[in-house]
Amino acid sequence: MKPGGAAAPIFSLGVVLLAAMAFSLALGRYPLTLSDISEFVQASLGLRELAPERYALLHNIIVDIRLPRVLAAALIGAALAISGTAFQAIFRNPLVSPGILGVLGGAGFGAAIGLLISGHWIVVQLLAFAMALLAVALGILIANLFGPGTMVTLILGGIISGALFTALLSIVKYTADPYNQLPAIVYWLMGSLQSIEMKHISVVTVPILAGIVGLTLCGRVLDALSMGDDEARTLGVPVKAVRYGVIIAATLISALSVSIAGIIGWIGLMIPNFARLLFGPSNARLLPLSALLGALFLLCADCLARGITTAEIPIGIVTELLGIPAFILVLGRTRRAWL
Repeated sequence: MKPGGAAAPIFSLGVVLLAAMAFSLALGRYPLTLSDISEFVQASLGLRELAPERYALLHNIIVDIRLPRVLAAALIGAALAISGTAFQAIFRNPLVSPGILGVLGGAGFGAAIGLLISGHWIVVQLLAFAMALLAVALGILIANLFGPGTMVTLILGGIISGALFTALLSIVKYTADPYNQLPAIVYWLMGSLQSIEMKHISVVTVPILAGIVGLTLCGRVLDALSMGDDEARTLGVPVKAVRYGVIIAATLISALSVSIAGIIGWIGLMIPNFARLLFGPSNARLLPLSALLGALFLLCADCLARGITTAEIPIGIVTELLGIPAFILVLGRTRRAWL
C-alpha cells in the first residue's frame, strides 16, 4: 500500500461500519428490519408520515434502547484500538496494550469504590476515570523516581502501579457485601454495554473523538519515533514531549472508555496487530484504520453478546473468546512472515 493510500480502505471500512451499526440497531428481542429503521429515520426527518403509536414504539426501541449501546460500542472499540496502536508505537512493542501503565487496575479499583459507597452511575464513572488517571500518573512517577524515565522503566512503573491497584481492588471485593455489592463489582469488571444511556454517551463523545483525532494526527511523528529517539531528534521531533503527549491522550480515551463500560479486553492488543498485518506498519495509516476496525469488532461482539442466548453475556467475555483465536491467527501469519 502506498504511503498516502489510506483513503480507500478508510472509506470501505467506514461503509462497512455504518452497515454494521444499522444491522445492530435491527438486532434484539424485538426484531426490526432495515425497512423499519428507514421508515423511522424518514419520519423523524419529516419525509413521510408514520402512525403515532408506531413512531413512539420505534423511537423507544431504536433511540432509547439500542442507539446508545451501538454508539458506545463503536466509540469504545475505536478508542481502545487506537490507544493500543499508539502505545505499541510509543513503546515499539506489538505486545503492549492500553492497560500497560495500570489504567485497567486503577479503573477497576475506582469503580469498585464507587459501587461500594454509592452505586450511582456518575459516582462509579467519575471514580473509575479518576483512579485510572491516578494509576497511570503513579506509574509515570515510579518510572522517573530515580532519574529520567525510559521506555523500560515506564513499563515497569506501569506494572507496579497496576499490581498495586489490583491488590486494592481485591481488598474492596473482600470487604464488599457478598449478596449485593460484590456481584455488581464482578459484573462491572466483566464489561457491559447494557446499562449505557444517551446521557453517558453525550459526556464522553467529544473528549474521546478529540483524542482519536489527536492521535491520528500524530501518525507521521510516531513513524519518526519508530526509527529510534536519536533519528527522530535529527528530524526535529521533540521526543519526550511527543511520547508523554501521546501517552496522556491514549490514557485519557482508554480511561473514559473503561469508566462507562467496564473492562473490555483484547481490543487494544489484538486489533492493532491485525490492522498492521492487513495495512502495513505505517502509523499514519494504522491509527485511523485501527480505530475503524476496533469499532467494527466491538459492534460485532455486542451483537453476539445480545444474540447468542436469551440472557445477555457480558461483552468482556465475548471479546476475550473472539480475541484469543484471532490473535493466535495473527501470530501465525506474522511468524510465517518472519520466516
